[in-house]
Amino acid sequence: MKKLILTLMLAFGVAAGAHASGGEEIHWDKAPNRTNDLPALQTGAKLFVNYCLNCHSAGFMRFNRLQEIGISEQQIKDNLLTVSDKVGDVMKSPIDPKEAKEWFGAVPPDLTLIARSRAGHGGTGADYLYTYMRTFYRDAERPTGWNNLVFPNVGMPHVLWQLSGPQKLVEAEYEDHEKALGAAIAVRGLAAIEPAADHKYVVRTVTQESPGLMSRSDYEAFAADLVNYMDYMAEPSRNDRMRIGIVVLLFLGVLFLFAYWTKVEFWKDVH
Repeated sequence: MKKLILTLMLAFGVAAGAHASGGEEIHWDKAPNRTNDLPALQTGAKLFVNYCLNCHSAGFMRFNRLQEIGISEQQIKDNLLTVSDKVGDVMKSPIDPKEAKEWFGAVPPDLTLIARSRAGHGGTGADYLYTYMRTFYRDAERPTGWNNLVFPNVGMPHVLWQLSGPQKLVEAEYEDHEKALGAAIAVRGLAAIEPAADHKYVVRTVTQESPGLMSRSDYEAFAADLVNYMDYMAEPSRNDRMRIGIVVLLFLGVLFLFAYWTKVEFWKDVH
């Protein structure tokens, strides 16, 4: 039974892997989908401005669009703008691109569409971001001192480590892929599976090294709200599009019934 469950989970993508180079599988945790939750979106927008906008821009998103999630223009002016920003401006980072390239090796990417561009075999873009934010670990060999399971050798440091607490890499070897997959599922998908010698597999995951300012559950809620906003920002009209699509399908269904009834009545005397 256990083997059957693991096989089904693999087949239907409950812990589906996004294959990276070298045959490695990166397993993504499922992000909470709350793009209809206005309080969560408002919290996420505040977190994005306070923690992400210092280095990353959102060049296709204007501050005044936050009114669509219930933040008033005055609240935007009072809480989310710098002295030089205007409500109608796009969310642009103040960091100088040349300096950013010197510090990080590359200019921090624009995050407006990151939740759409990172979707893949491992899940949605929100799943990717949710897992990414929770799988940083200390790595003395990296220039920043940090690495990430989802994005190996990432140039971005773990700027939220004081909130989450530092983590360290843990590796364990398993005899076959099934056992490795079971170990990955046991840590809620926060793991990478890599083939090793003698047909064995190494599972790489992270564990807490020391506590941060937030508890684990609080930091996960923090990450969920931030990712939720980035997911919304990538396509603000998605929920409306889906609602309209459902209405259109229902309308077409009703129209089909009337059209079919009309056809039957029209042709009933024709043999």
